[in-house]
Amino acid sequence: MNNVKDKMLFIDPAVGMKPPPFTHDPLKALVVPRPIGWISSMSAAGVVNLAPFSYFNLVSGDPPCVIYCPTGDHADGGAKDSLLNVQETGEFVCVLANYALREQMVLTSKHVPRNVDEMALAGLTPVPSVKVKPPRVGESPAALECVFRQTIELPPGRRPERNYIVMGEIVGIHVSEEIVVDGKVDVRRMRPVARLGYDEYAVIDDVFAMPRPD
Repeated sequence: MNNVKDKMLFIDPAVGMKPPPFTHDPLKALVVPRPIGWISSMSAAGVVNLAPFSYFNLVSGDPPCVIYCPTGDHADGGAKDSLLNVQETGEFVCVLANYALREQMVLTSKHVPRNVDEMALAGLTPVPSVKVKPPRVGESPAALECVFRQTIELPPGRRPERNYIVMGEIVGIHVSEEIVVDGKVDVRRMRPVARLGYDEYAVIDDVFAMPRPD
């Protein structure tokens, strides 16, 4: 007979994400670390938008594709710029947010009017891309130029705001020579920032290898 007391707490998302003893949503701290997609886009009028998304990932290698999730609405009403711009123009750039750019990355998450250029707001250098119009960040050691492929609207949640998945295909990759060692990208030199729970982040600089058995 198993006399071990079950100390697991059960949460039903349909009921609420903060039952006692929780005061904050635990889910954001359970699926970690999450890569940050720092998305550069441009409106049809030419206004640059730069915003970080922790609901982001590489989802395919051939063809190379990424997704990110604009959740909620813009403070001015309607969908966020990172959704509207991409649907209007069909292009975006995923910029690598590393430790050296952590403060600028967080600053670009600020809610500002639609006519504000967050790249300029953060004091970052816009650099022309090769195959798409949105600029990349000159200070970043890596960037992925992408073309828009599709938007998926997620099922309604408990809140009235709408949430989406945006998928893009990578059509160009920029990598600084400074992070390439022996023919590979050196993560220790790149030092990407990852999202943890709440307002917590981690930097990837402790790496170990585990060769596959086959």
